[in-house]
Amino acid sequence: MSKLSTVCFNIKSSWHIIAKMYNEQAAQHGLSSSVAYVLLSIDEQEGTPATHIGPLVGMESRSLTRMLSTLEQANLIYRLQDNKDKRLVRILLTEEGKAKKEIAKAVIRKFNTAVKSTVPKEKLITFFEVISQINQIANEHKRNHHFNTSEI
Repeated sequence: MSKLSTVCFNIKSSWHIIAKMYNEQAAQHGLSSSVAYVLLSIDEQEGTPATHIGPLVGMESRSLTRMLSTLEQANLIYRLQDNKDKRLVRILLTEEGKAKKEIAKAVIRKFNTAVKSTVPKEKLITFFEVISQINQIANEHKRNHHFNTSEI
């Protein structure tokens, strides 16, 4: 089996190219794609509990803690204790954070517009159906903690 014929290689390869493009765009605005994804995951009105951000962006808690500290020092976010549950800390965007989030949205919109104007709608529908199935299969295998190679 060639690596080019594997699902994982093609997904990883595509994501690597897209992430590189996003990082180049983000760098022009003093950001990284990781920072942009964190900003995008924060609700502008209500804020987002710190514990919810990691799973949204696929980041471990230690890395997220460092990232949030960096974003706070850069005046992109601030922390606020939840009024209802004092154990909960909400992450909110500063005005500068909101501006950077809008930049990230614009970059994503531009790329998605380019994809949608090039790839026929039917193929995109199929792509989203297939990627959804792949995610379901990966989640099932993750829950089972193993691959039964005799089934492959």
